[in-house]
Amino acid sequence: MSWIAPAASYLAILLLIYVAMIDIATRSIRNEVCLTLALLGIAAQLASPIQLAESLIAATVLFLLLLVIYQWKMIGGGDVKLLVVLALGLPLMGVIQLLTVTAFAGGVLALVHLMMRYLPSPRLAPAGSSVLRRVYAIERWRHVRHAPLPFGVAIACGGIWAIFSKGI
Repeated sequence: MSWIAPAASYLAILLLIYVAMIDIATRSIRNEVCLTLALLGIAAQLASPIQLAESLIAATVLFLLLLVIYQWKMIGGGDVKLLVVLALGLPLMGVIQLLTVTAFAGGVLALVHLMMRYLPSPRLAPAGSSVLRRVYAIERWRHVRHAPLPFGVAIACGGIWAIFSKGI
């Protein structure tokens, strides 16, 4: 049974990397991924029922707070569900680390998008262009059209940090 928590942590990190890439590409966070992350988080804490109960309470409180912020249209629904399911798999200090690193990474993400205003508008990336060039062209196009930030990237950074901090 001692292998379940590390395996769940590694799988969660891989899923968070996937979430970040998909959020950049589609600006959405899939329900199946969130459900899998929730199950992995719960499985990682099965050895400690008290810690699991604390995580459930923390995730519930976080959900209620984020629901209010969502009602004010300051955060997306996918971001709410991703933050809550990550809180399910973390101890209380891990949830605090998740929120802190997510806020910091979100600030960096916002600065990058603000700097994009001053970068030249690229032409469409021709076939065979590098992934970085294609992402830049698409993000610049989205920025001009006032598309939302891919905040799932910041949440994934916070989640990965919190998972590594709790020790794999």
